[in-house]
Amino acid sequence: MSNLGAGSAFRAGARNWRQTLRCALDQFINVLLPPMCPVCKEPIGSNGGICTVCWTTLSFIENPLCDRLGTPFAYDPGPGIVSSAALARPPAWARVRGAVSFDHSARVLVHALKYRDQHNTAKLMADLMARAGAELLSDADLLIPVPLYRFRLWQRRFNQAALLARHVQSSSGVPSRPQLLSRIRPTQAQVGLDFASRKKNVRNAFSVTDDVSLQVADKKCILVDDVMTTGATAEACSKALLKAGAARVDVIVFALVLNPAGRHI
Repeated sequence: MSNLGAGSAFRAGARNWRQTLRCALDQFINVLLPPMCPVCKEPIGSNGGICTVCWTTLSFIENPLCDRLGTPFAYDPGPGIVSSAALARPPAWARVRGAVSFDHSARVLVHALKYRDQHNTAKLMADLMARAGAELLSDADLLIPVPLYRFRLWQRRFNQAALLARHVQSSSGVPSRPQLLSRIRPTQAQVGLDFASRKKNVRNAFSVTDDVSLQVADKKCILVDDVMTTGATAEACSKALLKAGAARVDVIVFALVLNPAGRHI
């Protein structure tokens, strides 16, 4: 066997050995610390999922939908129809798609990822996002996660939107480019603020810098985030991307906060 062939065989053997060791280590950890459903804390078969009972409590958003806001209609008005809310206040983005309504189970999943460092929930959430946004992903050029301000990123140590975008990239093939959009000033937490306050809070908070603007120009972009409440953050991000020359901005989120009735018409 040539030296080249021997080297290739050695590398392949080492790679297989590492995979075997990793699998054995994962199994050992699962025996010591059995995977639990992040929603109800009951044991489950593998990390990153939820139990069958909690799965049934997720409120999946299905057609018919408002084409712009992604919110469900009470009845089917026909393809491409937009809600009165979208007509009254047209957003900067083209379309939004969310996987689930932001109810109890969705909230627990989001908080597990965002505040309890349970990163293994991200793949499940991203897979559901890719399913909900399949039409948007089919002709998209870029995934752009909503950025954190640098101090917030330092505090949290990771950006949950960037992690979700990375998993959506894996399932869709659309490249994620977190460096293209920046949060250029700190903003207060949006929780508890009404739409007007949220809009003021994030006004001019995002930017595409000149050195990367050519990578955005004429591209069909998809903004990625975990939750959309009023849409103020997505609006500010979309305006920054469009100002930089993006051809279109769509939005994919894991959860949408719907109105109390849960239906828009």
